[in-house]
Amino acid sequence: MRILYVALKFDYNRAEQGLSFEHYNFFDTLQNLGHEILYFDFGTLYLRLGRERMNRRLVEVAHSEKPDLMFTVLMADELDPAAIRSISGGHPCPTLNWFCDDHYRFESFTRRWAPAFDYVVTTTNSALAKYQAMGYRNVIKSQWACNHFLYRKVNLPLKYDVTFVGQPHGNRRELVRALKMANIDVKTWGTGWDTGRLSQDKMIKIFNSSCINLNFSNAASPERSATLLRNNVAKFFRRTGLMPIAKGARRLVSLNPFITRQSVTRMGMVRYLEQIKGRNFEVPGCGGFLLTAPAEDLDSYYVPGRELASFDTVGELIDKVRYFLANEAERVTIAEAGYQRTIREHTYAHRFADILKQMGFDSDNSAVSEQVDLIT
Repeated sequence: MRILYVALKFDYNRAEQGLSFEHYNFFDTLQNLGHEILYFDFGTLYLRLGRERMNRRLVEVAHSEKPDLMFTVLMADELDPAAIRSISGGHPCPTLNWFCDDHYRFESFTRRWAPAFDYVVTTTNSALAKYQAMGYRNVIKSQWACNHFLYRKVNLPLKYDVTFVGQPHGNRRELVRALKMANIDVKTWGTGWDTGRLSQDKMIKIFNSSCINLNFSNAASPERSATLLRNNVAKFFRRTGLMPIAKGARRLVSLNPFITRQSVTRMGMVRYLEQIKGRNFEVPGCGGFLLTAPAEDLDSYYVPGRELASFDTVGELIDKVRYFLANEAERVTIAEAGYQRTIREHTYAHRFADILKQMGFDSDNSAVSEQVDLIT
């Protein structure tokens, strides 16, 4: 297929931070599957041309090149809905956007943008009813995955006991601190930690050389999620009389961030505090052992205890880290099962084959071209 690929090339449009998640996963997979890519880096063009000229350029490219599909990953309001609508409907091509944050941005973002596209992808089960309620029908439920062209098993010796790669938002610092207070050697990397951000190559090596790779499932909206958690838990305890002062409730949350998980619904708390991450697939795709916080619908993709391990509370996190550090054979067996499940079912090649099939395209992913044209 000839695909007009419209997404950020650089991480949050900051070239100094390196290439983006979208580039490493969506673009790299589509290219390796043999599709001809017209690369429209709207972030760079926005900075160079401004919003209006960048959108005119997008429409010009779509109508002059007449691709088979425009695949888009929006970040904010850089694109113009009118420009997208002028491309949608097969004139000149069908359009598809992958919405990354429907767990918490549906009302403020997705609802405004979805109608401009012919098709959309969501990774959030709870968003399906919202699309239906707004009358949008062409929604495709998919999920994050592993780009198996990039994330691979590497024959490296185990160097680290416990590692976490990701930003320290939400309750992540508290979880890491709890592990260290339990005398567990845990290493962290990512923007916001003292060690800083890893390159893609180094991150893959970390996954391969760690006895235990951690994943925390809270959404990437740190201030909002932390405040929401504290406020709702405080209200809950005041209302029930179990703990009369908000300060005490906040202290309880800081000591055990997941203790209120079963009370989320009745407290009226939104569910985006727990979500499946790309890391749920990337670590097993490298053959690494994954110990993850719970997430909605995760057991539809992996069998907990057989293909990965999970924890609910801080105490369980500490206990399972100690257990799996001491039981190497079981840890290796789970990691291998997770790897096999990932390669068999959870690569982006699988995801795109299903998405294109649901759009009515031939799902044959045999290589026909590897041309990439960067739109400037």
